[in-house]
Amino acid sequence: MSHMETAKAFFEACEAGRGWEACRPHCAPDASFSAQAGALADVRTLEQYVEWMKGILTVLTDGSYELHAFAEDRERGQVCAFATFIGTHKAGGPVPPTGKTTRTDYVYVMRFRDGKIAHMTKIWNDGYALKELGWA
Repeated sequence: MSHMETAKAFFEACEAGRGWEACRPHCAPDASFSAQAGALADVRTLEQYVEWMKGILTVLTDGSYELHAFAEDRERGQVCAFATFIGTHKAGGPVPPTGKTTRTDYVYVMRFRDGKIAHMTKIWNDGYALKELGWA
């Protein structure tokens, strides 16, 4: 698979909340994760992030995304995905369901090693999303 094909397969599995089992084939075993977002402060591995996404979709049960761009930087071995996440707080979570919806933009920057995702950075304004959902 090309980096683009691998990144798209990972993105679709991750955003659908299919968990690590579905995402693992696209990732290096030691794939790391970073984000400058308080909601993800303790998430250090891509496996932890994928499982976090799986969990958030049990709270924002109608969670979906609008994909705006997918691009590869071959020189640097990276693929970027830009999307908007849409979800309404309908079940569980840090507070009782608020019924509020977030439409929050985010970017994934996936760095490759040996044909697999070795690191992913998420660029996301979590504070904005949490306020829209009534969690902050």
